[in-house]
Amino acid sequence: MSSRSTPRPSIPATVEDWERAIPGLLTRDVRLLVPLDHANPADPRTIEVYARVVATPDGTRRPFLLFLQGGPGCESPRPTLSDPGFPGWLSRALEDYQLVLLDQRGTGLSSPVSEPVGSPADQAEYLTHLRADEIVEDCEDLRRHLGVERWAVLGQSFGGFTMLRYLSVHSESMSAGYFTGGLSAVGRHADEVYRTTYATMATKSEQYYARFPGDRDRIRELLELAADGGVSTPNGDLVSPSRVRSLGHLLGASGGAGQLHYLLEREPSSRAFRYDLAEMLPFGGRNALYAVIHESSYADGCTTAWSAARTLPESFEQDPTLLTGEHLLPGWFDEDSSLRPWKETAEIVANHPWPTLYDADALAASQVPCAAAVYFNDAYVPLQFSMETAALIPGMHPWVTSQYEHNGSNASGGAVLDRLIRLARGEIAR
Repeated sequence: MSSRSTPRPSIPATVEDWERAIPGLLTRDVRLLVPLDHANPADPRTIEVYARVVATPDGTRRPFLLFLQGGPGCESPRPTLSDPGFPGWLSRALEDYQLVLLDQRGTGLSSPVSEPVGSPADQAEYLTHLRADEIVEDCEDLRRHLGVERWAVLGQSFGGFTMLRYLSVHSESMSAGYFTGGLSAVGRHADEVYRTTYATMATKSEQYYARFPGDRDRIRELLELAADGGVSTPNGDLVSPSRVRSLGHLLGASGGAGQLHYLLEREPSSRAFRYDLAEMLPFGGRNALYAVIHESSYADGCTTAWSAARTLPESFEQDPTLLTGEHLLPGWFDEDSSLRPWKETAEIVANHPWPTLYDADALAASQVPCAAAVYFNDAYVPLQFSMETAALIPGMHPWVTSQYEHNGSNASGGAVLDRLIRLARGEIAR
């Protein structure tokens, strides 16, 4: 199908048109060509977008729910109904919907970006088309291709940021919106977001050390060892003190504190420690795109210019045991061999003047019933900005909870999504 042609409905007529490869589920693949630059009809470049439609055998005529994955730069989950099931909210979603799992452009099976191609400038220009604004236009092409008039949307973290863009430009295509840790700041500079998340991480660090008092000394010793070149991953990459501190990102998820504690029990020179460390460090090579375009997700009309590095507080300079979270430092593109090929591209992207993503007036005019899980202690999406954004949207039902961390949607086994669905329908009060 041409990227410029009018998409045609592709709704299966019978259950037999679906695949049965996953026990208990029916699936079908959707692939279509879309413009790389939706805003420029003169640009001939196209990419392929992939989505997997999932339903139960009795649910192939249910309404559609589009899932937007967190990241940026991460593909949609691959579904199973095995115990405990993945993703954790899958069974609850399929009670009311057939699910559309979109691999956002550049990820998974959607023209994935794996290695740099061409010059750093050319690669950076290409990556500027992988933000939420273009992802939303892919969603619209996919919706029309499926013959869907309106669908519900579920957005986790960055997926919620993308849904805010959706509400800003195509709210007429949405029947409901469910945000899980994804109400981004609107109209604020990325620096404000990072300063706030540093403050949250300082609190989380102190809470962690109160729970595991001996671990502060273990972290201090590990930082000293790293400064002397004594901490490495299995492939031989030396891990700097700043990357050791980035293990604090684990504190933003349920169970993460335990993971960090058990890692620190191990001898840093041991094989187990080095492999576990490599697995736990954020911004690795498996999803290099996550590192290269990460800060752009907070760029609502600004240049980030390595915002996380520039806004590192003095308190973190004075106390190296304060752990960092989703705070990317440019030096890591030298340190990590899997990121090193992206160094020049990342520098160009960091200095790109990003256009605005959100329209506050359009959000205020939207009539879509929405509900949001706002995690009180969220390490990545600050509470105060989430509530500011919630106040812009008249159909929004925010649910502030300290019961879950940023991964609450998956960790709750569907309880978070169930509450959001009932909130948006007006079945319960927040």
